[in-house]
Amino acid sequence: MLLPSLFGESLLDDWMDFPKLEIPDIDKKLYGKHAARVMKTDVHEDENEYEVDIDLPGFKKDEIKLSLENGYLSVGAAKARDNDKKNRKGKIIRQERYMGSMQRSFYVGDGVTEEDIKAKFEDGVLKLNIPKKEVNLPEKKLIAIEG
Repeated sequence: MLLPSLFGESLLDDWMDFPKLEIPDIDKKLYGKHAARVMKTDVHEDENEYEVDIDLPGFKKDEIKLSLENGYLSVGAAKARDNDKKNRKGKIIRQERYMGSMQRSFYVGDGVTEEDIKAKFEDGVLKLNIPKKEVNLPEKKLIAIEG
């Protein structure tokens, strides 16, 4: 039988956090105490490109948005609450699947364009292939010191 906990996830977790400063955090409200682990990302590098794998479980392809602006690749995902659905089995005792939005940005460089980035969403994982582009830095000019 599933019963709601009176003390949160674990009684010991609550005691170990004492004394605890309560700082309002919207991510905590949306995603619970494990908000830092939302949108887990792995970045792999080889000679020609970066491969980025982002976990987005429970999202559909049309709920994910990618944008590139000023050398920053932004990945956003949003899931709206479906107010039309009713729980036909009775009241909700515990709800861990939260609705909301999240976003994360990565600097990919000014030389990368939208056409260069390849994206694939499969089994709750967004896979991005981002080519490495050479950055042409301005030449360093030495300044003579008198004296």
